[in-house]
Amino acid sequence: MENKIKVLILCTGNSCRSQMAHGFLQSFDRNLDVHSAGTKASGYINEKAIAVMKEVGVDISNHTSDPVEKYLYEEWDYVITVCGGANEECPVFTGKVKNRLHIGFDDPSHATGSDEFIWSEFRRVRDEIWKEFANLKMC
Repeated sequence: MENKIKVLILCTGNSCRSQMAHGFLQSFDRNLDVHSAGTKASGYINEKAIAVMKEVGVDISNHTSDPVEKYLYEEWDYVITVCGGANEECPVFTGKVKNRLHIGFDDPSHATGSDEFIWSEFRRVRDEIWKEFANLKMC
């Protein structure tokens, strides 16, 4: 039986960026065991994040927003932070972490202005996440 590569994606709220990265990584390779969590998990997935991911054929509507503490004792091939806050607050994992990466993105949920601008920010960040994670080599 082939071992899956275990990936944990961390963000502060675990409602937007980490969820989009989680969805993309899982869609790229079903042999990845992908999870996401928040250092201060919001407990919900942002509706705009769900909508913009559906636009590109990735369904994250069944994801959950989990606290990082749920995963601290597990072993991970990769722990990837996608926001500065999570990178700075990344807890010490009791389990073994083989690779720790930081790939930061703006938080689209903080966008203000017209509805059109806010949606454009969600799409911009989604596309940046896709580009970075599509080019990420995991082995």
